[in-house]
Amino acid sequence: MTELFISAFVTLFVVIDPPGCAPIFAGLTAGASPRQTRGMAFRACLIAALILVVFALFGEKLLGALHIELDSFRIAGGIMLFLVALEMVFERRTERREKRAEELRATPEVEDVSVFPLAIPMIAGPGSIATIMLLMSRAEGTPDTLAILAALAAVMALSLVFLLAAGPMMRLVGARVEAVITRLLGVLLAALAAQYVVDGIRAVVG
Repeated sequence: MTELFISAFVTLFVVIDPPGCAPIFAGLTAGASPRQTRGMAFRACLIAALILVVFALFGEKLLGALHIELDSFRIAGGIMLFLVALEMVFERRTERREKRAEELRATPEVEDVSVFPLAIPMIAGPGSIATIMLLMSRAEGTPDTLAILAALAAVMALSLVFLLAAGPMMRLVGARVEAVITRLLGVLLAALAAQYVVDGIRAVVG
């Protein structure tokens, strides 16, 4: 149970990438008051958490309704996460997030960024949804399920901390250090994604 919690926590942290979301959030909320910024951070994390919990609890039933085997989803999810990892290593993911943020900033009538693009797709995106479903497929009984949900709660709490501290943190850390952290997390995610693919192939072949 403890091992599953640690594995789930690391995987979700790498995929959601709270340190990578922080500078984008800081840029999006540059003209907002501290109260508005806190409100958007809380709403974004709450909405993203609800979305991920729904997919965690009912994602497997959705796959069954679509007649998709779990091992096939493991392989497909692993490939998807590997592509996300490549984007992190080569900073394409950060560039895409920044472009989305610039587009949103160019629309002055849109002030609340908590739902889009923060909650969806920056936090609860395709990668994190696939990840939580893959993790839940490893759960054997209620204790494992609770361990994965606890890991999700811990990552969302950390995401909230990073968002609330985005402004001061970026001034302290700087863009270069953040880029190094993102690339290191990308390498780790690539290894985790490869393991998902290997597990899926083993189950299909064996």
